[in-house]
Amino acid sequence: MNTLEAIAGRRSIRKFKDTSVPDETIEAILNAAILAPSGKNRQPWRFVVVKEDHRAEMVRIMRASIDRLEEQGIDIGSSKWTAKVMEQAPVTVFVFDAHTPREKLPWEGGGDLVNVQSIGAAIQNMLLAALDLGLGSLWICDVLYAYDALCDWLNQEHQMIAAISFGYPDEQPGPRPRKSVSEVTTWLP
Repeated sequence: MNTLEAIAGRRSIRKFKDTSVPDETIEAILNAAILAPSGKNRQPWRFVVVKEDHRAEMVRIMRASIDRLEEQGIDIGSSKWTAKVMEQAPVTVFVFDAHTPREKLPWEGGGDLVNVQSIGAAIQNMLLAALDLGLGSLWICDVLYAYDALCDWLNQEHQMIAAISFGYPDEQPGPRPRKSVSEVTTWLP
């Protein structure tokens, strides 16, 4: 599979088979992540891997936080559905910005934009590497609904950016609609 085929073929997977993912496969995905371009070569990414034995506690923490927000009348978006996806995924990798303290909340514009862009590139590398290795993946920002609780549980003092769930896909979704290049591009004459 060439790069353009991988980019075109990548899909967000929300149903995973109940099959363990070997540590070597996750390490290969993490190795792809650290090869991403990094502004000023800061390499700000840090990863915490949650596997089968710990995923029930991860989901319990996430659901408790979501329930508290919902009780307060706060819109929780798709976070309940995302917790179900995380529950069935054999592996979830949390991604942190090692150069930004946890107190600088990403949804309030806290942190360094260069670091966030570098981390985004690392996440994209992970998604493409997973596809190449026969895994499905889902880039998750709904973990931010449980930001403090998950940071506490993961013992992290850095800013959480996202999580990615991985596993062998149990679905084959088609492509999602995309705007054409002409809709999103302006060419200067």
